[in-house]
Amino acid sequence: MSSPTSSGPSTGTSCPVAVLLPGTGYGVKAPLLYWPALMLRQLGWRVETVEWDARDLTADDSRPVVEERLQDAAEAVGGRVDLVLAKSFGTLALPWAVGHGVAGVWLTPVLTEPVVLDALTRASSSHLAVGGGADSMWQPARGLETRAGLVTVDGADHGLLVDDWATSFDSHRAVLMAIETHIKGLG
Repeated sequence: MSSPTSSGPSTGTSCPVAVLLPGTGYGVKAPLLYWPALMLRQLGWRVETVEWDARDLTADDSRPVVEERLQDAAEAVGGRVDLVLAKSFGTLALPWAVGHGVAGVWLTPVLTEPVVLDALTRASSSHLAVGGGADSMWQPARGLETRAGLVTVDGADHGLLVDDWATSFDSHRAVLMAIETHIKGLG
């Protein structure tokens, strides 16, 4: 596991802080994390990114490690986290964020993990979760009662992709616009 990296305004400023948590095979330079990171920076946020190699983790190790890395990132910026933006494996931090009152954007959350599903159920409107209609990890979101925003990309898989590249591109753009609207609404 590597240490978090930072970009955006210096730690001495009072700008909001976002922490990006990738998936196991979906790094912070992949489109659904790269573009929101750029968006956040342009909106005046400081962005901390975490990278990891989760190949050796067991199911029991995963959530504690994700939460530990999130806490490390928070400490790197003086303990302040205003938003967690996570993809798949990184969404194991959803219970931490809900418990700490930190807003979140959760891309393809692991809703087959009961503690993650429970956290999304308890989440406030400061949370946005996005999943693919053909992704088995998103299926528990169907009919879920929560105050969090839920966006389903029809026919999309766990990468929020469909069979056609142009439709996938359009879907990603729609997801990015939903993320921007959500972030601007955190006010």
